[in-house]
Amino acid sequence: MAVVRAWLGRTGIAVTVLTVLWATCGCGPRDVRAPARRVQVPDPPRIHPALDGVTIPPNVAPLTFVVDEPGERYSVRIESGAGDACETGGRSPRLVPPRRPWRTLLEQAAGGDLTVRVSVRDAEGTWRVFAPLVLHVSADAVDPYLAYRRIRPLYNFWEDVGVYQRDLGSWDEDVILHGRGFAKGCTNCHTFAANDPSTMAVGIRSREYGNATLLCREGTTSKLDTQWGYAAWRPDGRAAAYSLNRVRQFFHWIGDEVRDVCDLDSDLAVYYPAENRTVTAAEIAAPDCLETYPAWSADGTELYFCRAPIPWDDRQRMPPPGYRELRYSLVKVTFDAASGRCGPVQVVVSAEETGRSALLPRPSPDGKFLLFCMCDYGCFPIYQPGSDLHLLDLTTGAQRRLELNSERSESWHSWSSNGRWFAFSSKRQDGIFTRLYLAHVDPEGNVGKPFVLPQKDPAYYDSCLQTFSLPEFVTGRVGVSPRTLAAAARDRDGVAVGLPAMSMTAPAAGTPTSPGAHGDPWQPAPR
Repeated sequence: MAVVRAWLGRTGIAVTVLTVLWATCGCGPRDVRAPARRVQVPDPPRIHPALDGVTIPPNVAPLTFVVDEPGERYSVRIESGAGDACETGGRSPRLVPPRRPWRTLLEQAAGGDLTVRVSVRDAEGTWRVFAPLVLHVSADAVDPYLAYRRIRPLYNFWEDVGVYQRDLGSWDEDVILHGRGFAKGCTNCHTFAANDPSTMAVGIRSREYGNATLLCREGTTSKLDTQWGYAAWRPDGRAAAYSLNRVRQFFHWIGDEVRDVCDLDSDLAVYYPAENRTVTAAEIAAPDCLETYPAWSADGTELYFCRAPIPWDDRQRMPPPGYRELRYSLVKVTFDAASGRCGPVQVVVSAEETGRSALLPRPSPDGKFLLFCMCDYGCFPIYQPGSDLHLLDLTTGAQRRLELNSERSESWHSWSSNGRWFAFSSKRQDGIFTRLYLAHVDPEGNVGKPFVLPQKDPAYYDSCLQTFSLPEFVTGRVGVSPRTLAAAARDRDGVAVGLPAMSMTAPAAGTPTSPGAHGDPWQPAPR
């Protein structure tokens, strides 16, 4: 009997263990879990960045997002019209669609829509199924790369400044040139010829190595001993128009934005790299006017720029008297590339008629449209909350303020090579940090709802303390290495570029690159 009782005891333990395992696996009569309860919610989920209604290209990286709904588990299902779908989810509200299924869905949905279905499970096990979000997928591809500058939003000091390039089909970002490569210098305006990464100019400022322009062309990199302000390549790469600006920063006592910028004097010039020759003319460098922000027409026969009469006599006082009344008109001249001669100035958008300042003209590569900024006064729209994007139809002359504008500053825009997309900088998120947005334009000039440059971490912009600005589309990856560019920046000789006679007091050749030259408001203070 003792043996029987011992056997039963051991068997009882085994039976108990098996019963628990059976129930735990949900395979036996002890599985009392009810099927998950699902409740339809008539409203779309609260998420950021915004996705509903945006238009995206068929070759963009996955659009990630954060679900701002309380819950314990999160799920997203993205469907194309072809019936395929990709799903992801988990305990985190940060949802990142997998890249390969996403790419397949974009290919299937090109010219149609993607449906995004978000579900959130609460502590009681109930799934709330929200109304779907809809993304429009254009059939128009975007250029594969976007170049931009990243900088901390400080007032008059910089140390961590770089120009980067982003593969728009992924989340990969590479540095083009960073200031740490030349004594913590500043990299500023960068420009390409017809979106071609092989023809590029990058401005640099450095207390140790001077202020200059790095020129990449025909496989070579050189340092020009003159600093280009705002520059634009002629589409054929034969010439580059650039501004010479005596720009100063100052501050307001109060306001949402206390920083301000004014050009005390400015002119335009055109540089021919093959001949190392610079020309100008009275039409683009008048002694009684400010000229800035050059841009070429699609065929290179016209030069657009911004122009305003100088309202002050003292070109040293800051802030100058009447700076709030300074408003720029958008004008153009014909330009003969062979002779370097300009035609008469033609007003495109009159400051007298609009009562506002027209800035940053950028004609589309297909010659159909011109995108520009309008703000209350002055030359620096990024510091003005009221700066908006406007679109001018170059065929009909019709002009309109775009619906995509926010209550914050919109500025610094560029076109993709096919003229179907443009990128712009916006402070719409918080009024402090600029972020980059992409928007679609159809052949009739209809502009889609923009989307922010996607990041792998959908909460990236919530904690990023750098601004993104000066976006420029490029048709491929910039091939010149950061090391090569930095070595050129450290070159103390450089290429001497003689400046023509200008109406403004231009520095003599060689002066911009003199080590230790100061007076630039963006230079770091001596330590």
